[in-house]
Amino acid sequence: MLYEQQVTCPYCGERFDAFFDLSQGNHSTIEDCYVCCRPIQFLIQSNGVDLLRLEVGSMDDTLF
Repeated sequence: MLYEQQVTCPYCGERFDAFFDLSQGNHSTIEDCYVCCRPIQFLIQSNGVDLLRLEVGSMDDTLF
């Protein structure tokens, strides 16, 4: 199940739509910003259906 969420890049400040697979449950991933191409950390907490929590950070942040 894909979930769409608008996020803000911690580097350039641009907003863009990101897509997450909630069926994976709790997980983390690294995706490049669609605008500045820098790597963004995502921490996703999900019960498999609903998004419970989303944290977005730069590679310098300690999300994990």
